This record gives sequence, C-alpha cells and structure tokens, in this order.
Amino acid sequence: MCVQLERSAVNNAAIFDSEVVIIVIYFMFSTKKIIIWLFFIILFVVISSYTINFLPYKKIDGYIYVQKEARRNTAAQWQLVWEEQFNNKLLDTLRWTRIDLFTSPKFNVPKEKWRENESWSRYITGTNDEVVQHDGANIHLRGIVNSDTLNGDPRPYLTGGITSHKKFAFQYGRIEIRAKIGSAFGAWPAIWMLSEKEIYPNQQNGEMDIMEKLNHDSFAYQTTHNHYTITLKQEIPKKFNTGKIDTSGYNIFSLSWYPDKLVYAINGIETITYPKLPGAGTYQWPFDQPFYLIIDQQLEGSWPGKITNPKELPIDMVVDWVRLYQ
Repeated sequence: MCVQLERSAVNNAAIFDSEVVIIVIYFMFSTKKIIIWLFFIILFVVISSYTINFLPYKKIDGYIYVQKEARRNTAAQWQLVWEEQFNNKLLDTLRWTRIDLFTSPKFNVPKEKWRENESWSRYITGTNDEVVQHDGANIHLRGIVNSDTLNGDPRPYLTGGITSHKKFAFQYGRIEIRAKIGSAFGAWPAIWMLSEKEIYPNQQNGEMDIMEKLNHDSFAYQTTHNHYTITLKQEIPKKFNTGKIDTSGYNIFSLSWYPDKLVYAINGIETITYPKLPGAGTYQWPFDQPFYLIIDQQLEGSWPGKITNPKELPIDMVVDWVRLYQ
C-alpha cells in the first residue's frame, strides 16, 4: 500500500513537473513572441517618426503637399515627392479629371451658349475619347475636327485637357513637366496652375502659366497673373517672358515656387523671375496658398486667332511626365 502510494505520488509529481515544464516553455515562447512583436512595433514607430520628420512636406486633406517651412529657401536640396509617368492605358482618375465645357464645376457653360464662350475652354470636352489618348508611355491631349456636329457635340472642333483640382495640389516647390508641343495656326496648348481653395475673396487668387505656345511659334510664354496685373493693370514687376523650345522634340517646362518669388525656366534655362513686392499685399502676391495643375490643348481664342487651315488637325500635346520636388 505504501509502495503504491509512493508510486502514485511519484507519478503525480512527474505529471506536475511535466505540466510546469510545458507552462514554462509556453510562456517562454509567448514572451519571445511578445518581445518580437514589441520590437517590430517600436521599429515601426521609429521609422514612421523618422520618415514624417524628414519628409520635405506635410500633407493636408490627404492630397495637398505643403513644403515645410525650414525648406522654403534656395539652399535646400530638392527631393522628388510626387510624380505622374502616364504609363497606363487609362487616365488615373484618383489624380486627374478630364475638363468639359458643359459639366466641369469651375468652367461649365450651357450647351446652347458655347458660341458665346471665347475663352480657352471653348472646345474642350470630357466625353470624346479621341482628344485624350494614351500610348502606354505618354498622354496625348489633342485638338481635332469634330466629325459629327449634327447628332452629337455641336462644336466644329474639340480639344482635350486634364486637371488635378481636388486630387493633387501643392504649395511651394519645383514643378516640372516634360512635353512635346505640336504646331498649327489657331493652336494654344497650355500648362498652368490655379488656386486650389481661393482663400482671398473679392480678388484674383493668382495664376501661374508654366507654358503657353501659339500657332507655329518656336518659343513659349511663361507668365504670372494676379489681381495686381489683371484688374489693376500693373506692369511692374514684369509678368512674362518667352523661351526658345524644340518644336520637333520634348521640352521640360518648370516653375520653382518660393515664398518670395516665382522662377520660370524652359529646358533648365531661366526665362523670368517674378518677385514678391514689399507691402504690395495679396493683390500682388496671392501665392501663399495651394495651387493645382491644368494641362490642356486649346484651339482658337483672341490670342492665337482662328484656325486657318483645318488640315493641320489633329494636333497633339504629348506629355511624358509631371514631377514635383520640394
């Protein structure tokens, strides 16, 4: 009886010891897992904090890149923060919206009144796929003769354009666009920027024209517009200049935007610097707010004049890429 009790006690002790060992091993592995998880969590926090602190921008509303104040100077080295390669067969609608004269919120005109519209958007359409095309490496923004003015769009010509409004905007930095510009009498391709939020009421909120080309010109315009120049007709400081372009190949059009000046260039050659004037206020310098991008092929208007040879159409503006540095 005593022997049996001893054996039973030994067996129970062995079982107890085995359970203890299993529990210890379990906790060892659980603790190891916890330590590993804690390590990765700490590593993630450190990397995230490092990345956030060293990014040259802060993002507002999920899509507006605002350059950090410490980098708003000519001494800071540019860092690529956003780019569009146009490598897809379709437009990335998370970044861009096609412009349409009849439906775009900022530019719409009733269909029956299109003839009264003499602006850049006279022929722009967001519904005809012939005017916005993709070849897998570029986007083609085109101006074409409308083949059906009776059953569809009544306008004799149609053009394509895209905007990043409410999808991509930035404040301060260097924007570059690589594009090949076609030529035709009456053609007016443009790359330009407008205020994203229009924070100043009862005045022009500014416009930065990175590229405008007319007809068969071998040069492009780069211009700054604001309330000071448009409404008050002030000519000092000089608001525009031109730069030579390669009419048969690609060119890089750029704008370097600082808190106190706008520096325009074509193929790395500066054309003009538009400065902020001391004491001029927001009429002259509304450029302390985010702006968005417009890229479009335009036809006719008071500046380029009428299309005199429709056989020159279709005409293309071929855009390779867009890059933002801050």
